[in-house]
Amino acid sequence: MNLLVTGAWSDAKENIEMLTRLGHSVVFLQQETDALPCSYDWVEGVICNGLFLTHPIERFSNLRYIQLTSAGFDRVPMDYVKAHRIEICNARGVYSIPMAEFAVGGVLQLYKQSRFFADNQTRHVWQKHRGLMELNGKTVCIVGCGSVGTECAKRFKAFGCEVLGVDLFPREDECYQAVLPLDRLDSVLEQSDVLVLTLPLTEQTRHLMNTERFSKMKQGSVLVNIARGAVVDTDALIEALNTTLFGAVLDVFEEEPLAQSSPMWDMENVILTPHNSFISDGNSERLEALILNGIKKLSLMTE
Repeated sequence: MNLLVTGAWSDAKENIEMLTRLGHSVVFLQQETDALPCSYDWVEGVICNGLFLTHPIERFSNLRYIQLTSAGFDRVPMDYVKAHRIEICNARGVYSIPMAEFAVGGVLQLYKQSRFFADNQTRHVWQKHRGLMELNGKTVCIVGCGSVGTECAKRFKAFGCEVLGVDLFPREDECYQAVLPLDRLDSVLEQSDVLVLTLPLTEQTRHLMNTERFSKMKQGSVLVNIARGAVVDTDALIEALNTTLFGAVLDVFEEEPLAQSSPMWDMENVILTPHNSFISDGNSERLEALILNGIKKLSLMTE
C-alpha cells in the first residue's frame, strides 16, 4: 500500500522502516497543512489527524485506509468515508487513561480546595480550611461510556463512588451500577454530585448541557468536560457556575483558545486547562502499538 504518514504521529519517522518492512511504500509529511510530497492519487492509506481540513478528501481518489492519531472522528468527512467504503480507525484507548486521571484529579482539586492551599503557600500563610469534601459515597454520572468514560468509571468507583453511565447504547457493564439511555439523563442529573462528559460531538449532542439541563443538576455538583467544548452551552455554564454549581473542570471549550475576555479565567471554582487532558508519557507507546497492529492486520488482509 502507498502510505502517507504525517507528523501528527510524533514517532512516525522512527517507524517508517518498520512500515516499509511490512511491504508498504511510505512518504512523510511533517505539517499537515503543507503541500503533499506526492500526488493525491498515489495515496492509498494515510496516518494523520487533521489532514482533510486543508486537503479535500475528494482529491485522494485511491484512498482506502485512514488511521487517525485522535480518538475523535470530527475532523474527518465521515459521510464521504462511509459512502466510499474507506476503512477508518481511530486511536481508541490511547488517551483514555490520562484523561480519566485528569477527570478524577480535577474533582479532587476542587473538593480538597487545592487553590486555597496553593495561594496560602505562595503567601506563606498557615491557615486551615474546614470545608474539604470527599469523593467516597458521591454519585458520579458519566455521559459517554466508551473507552474514556469507562476508564473514568473505574477510577471513580475505586474512590467509593456510585457510578452511573448514560449512553446512546445502554448495556450491562461491571464498571457502572447501570448504563442508561440518553433519554434518562435528566433524571440522573438530579441525583448526581459529579457529571463527567466524555461523549463525541454530533448534531444530537451539541449543547447537550444547556440552561434547562443545568437547572436539573443537583445543587453543589461539579461538571467535568473532557469531551468537546460545544457539548456545553458556554453562556449557560457561566450562569450555572455563578448559581448552582460547586465548580467545573474544563479542558475543552466552544472556542479555542478561550477568549481573554472570558469570565471563566478568573472564576475561583473553575479549573481550566488548554485541551491538555490527553497528554501523557504513556501515549507514545500505546499509539505506536495501535498503529502498527492495525497496519499488520491490513498487510495480512491484502496479501
